[in-house]
Amino acid sequence: MNEKYIVNKIMKYLKGLPHCFCFKEHGGMYGTSGIPDIICCINGLFVAFEVKTEKGKLSKLQEITIEKIKKAKGKAYKVTSLEEVKDIVEQINKDTKK
Repeated sequence: MNEKYIVNKIMKYLKGLPHCFCFKEHGGMYGTSGIPDIICCINGLFVAFEVKTEKGKLSKLQEITIEKIKKAKGKAYKVTSLEEVKDIVEQINKDTKK
């Protein structure tokens, strides 16, 4: 399973959620290096997902960007499956309803 396949499954899931806005960050010469693959606002909370395969590793720049998001009180995760994202969203929904 490649990253594009995982990203597509995650995006389809996220777009079906109530109170969720998301988009796929496209890399390349017009993108910003290190920005996670998927950017979301879920229940008013900034959430970013860097998608990797099971064997994929974060680059140093991706690690730094994820830490910067967390320091800014956003949520950022490295994920390898739709199931991981579902678990994270479930936890976010619980936390934001408190």
